[in-house]
Amino acid sequence: MLTQLATIKTRLRINSFDVDDDALITGLIKHASGRFALECNRTFDRGVDVTFEFRADQIDILPDRYPVESVASFDLKSNETDGWIAQPNIVYLFSPERCVVELATPLGNSRQKGRITYTGGYVLPGATSDAGQTALPDELEQACIDQVVYWHQNRNRLGILSTAGEGGSIQNMKTLDLLPHVAAVLRKYERFVN
Repeated sequence: MLTQLATIKTRLRINSFDVDDDALITGLIKHASGRFALECNRTFDRGVDVTFEFRADQIDILPDRYPVESVASFDLKSNETDGWIAQPNIVYLFSPERCVVELATPLGNSRQKGRITYTGGYVLPGATSDAGQTALPDELEQACIDQVVYWHQNRNRLGILSTAGEGGSIQNMKTLDLLPHVAAVLRKYERFVN
């Protein structure tokens, strides 16, 4: 999750011993974290020895978890019968932002699949970053906090498009989607794929 329950409770000024809304807030944090990943077309949390598949004729590989810390292996698959075959001595280079793994030559052709096994992504709040690891950027956590607090404070209006008032007047409600400044932050972390 891109932020912690305690952080949200502090922001909402809810005492730590008050657990009445803990399940709701945790659900909102999970929802925001998933929504952020979907909006950005990537996975934010750090993974060790995760795999990413791509067409084997590509030389620029854009893994879904970055920054990439290290690459363990490359594999090639031509058919399901033979399965994945390890490819030794692959020459590669990380882009300066460590979001692209650039191959010197393709692993194969467009009718084959390549697979990279790597370690990458952000260390999430609540965990400590070791040397060579990257903590989740503060602006991403803050965007998650803002979004979760907004959803929590407006939880009684979620899904309501309009209400009838006195004298038959109709009040249209603003849609409760991502906050504009949250959407702006997410655009900076969007993963573009061909």
